Amino acid sequence: MRILDRYILKSVIHIFISCIFVFLFLYIIIDLLSNLEDILKHHFTIMLLIRYYLSYLPEMFVRVSPFACLLSTVYTFGKLNHNNEIIAMRSSGLSIFEIARNVLIFGFLISLLVFLVSDKLVPLASTENQIIKTQMESGTKRNKATEVITNLAMYGLRNRLFFISKFSLAAGTMEGITILEHDTNQNLTKKIVASKGVYLDGLWRFSQCITYRFDSNAQVLEEPTYSDEEIMSITETPRDFASLRQKPELMNIKELQDYIWRLSKSGATTVIRNLKVDLYQRFTMPFTSIIIILLGIPFSLMMRKRATGMSAIGVSIIVGFLYYVLDAVCLAIGKSGLLMPSLAASLSHIIALLSSLYLIQKLP
Repeated sequence: MRILDRYILKSVIHIFISCIFVFLFLYIIIDLLSNLEDILKHHFTIMLLIRYYLSYLPEMFVRVSPFACLLSTVYTFGKLNHNNEIIAMRSSGLSIFEIARNVLIFGFLISLLVFLVSDKLVPLASTENQIIKTQMESGTKRNKATEVITNLAMYGLRNRLFFISKFSLAAGTMEGITILEHDTNQNLTKKIVASKGVYLDGLWRFSQCITYRFDSNAQVLEEPTYSDEEIMSITETPRDFASLRQKPELMNIKELQDYIWRLSKSGATTVIRNLKVDLYQRFTMPFTSIIIILLGIPFSLMMRKRATGMSAIGVSIIVGFLYYVLDAVCLAIGKSGLLMPSLAASLSHIIALLSSLYLIQKLP
């Protein structure tokens, strides 16, 4: 690596790491001060607070990394421009891309790291954070294995929609059950109401079960049938119910893909479209870091040569704000159905990439 490359990369890495630590430190301090009264009132232990804030670190890293990349790039290249070092480099025959080559490689590596953290660590850490938060609010330890889920609603296979009043994973039981079955056109064909369901030997056994059948006009075909106990051909196991009730933001990519596949059997088109946008965003979002570095380079070289530090912060805020507004608009359009989910998740990246390349080509 050339001395010049090390000189530029060292500055970018130093500012990036500093930004990450400053942002995380400020978040923890602000959150501690805002909740100080509750912490003192409930006598939370130091270890509980450490676990609570450690569970926030992966998500915070994913969120602040793009802005840290942008700020470090804008400040470094703005300072080089301020000291006329960019002019000297260009005079020696180096192009902007040759000058920024190692910075772009660094941005790409950060993007890969963000992808791994967001997929492998963020769902686990967010789940742990929710458990700790509930524990702090209730003052008792919560065991997921013995947890009773209330008011569970979920889509299952074979176009089934489940409504369950109480569900226990440990006991493999559910109470207050209503199941709606639909055909491929989402017409209601059957309604099953049961007081209790128990999972034994790989089968669901329902108690006090009433079954209604409907025609194509949603009219009851015949008298409902009643049985004290009935074995149901439901493929979902208790663990499936427990996993499917998770919020999509707490799932990793594989779990989200499986969830979408299950929903696709139910025909819930709006929900599926929204989840597909979220799924494709999981792949495109991590590469915000390298895209925003490319976008920051021409803006940093167009800054005035005074007040480099404050100008870098100002330019970073403006560029970051515009980029995230554009991304939010594209995602909203995708969820409304006007754009394909894959295009909605990547359109802001495409626009930002083309804009950055155009602005770099226009630099003197």
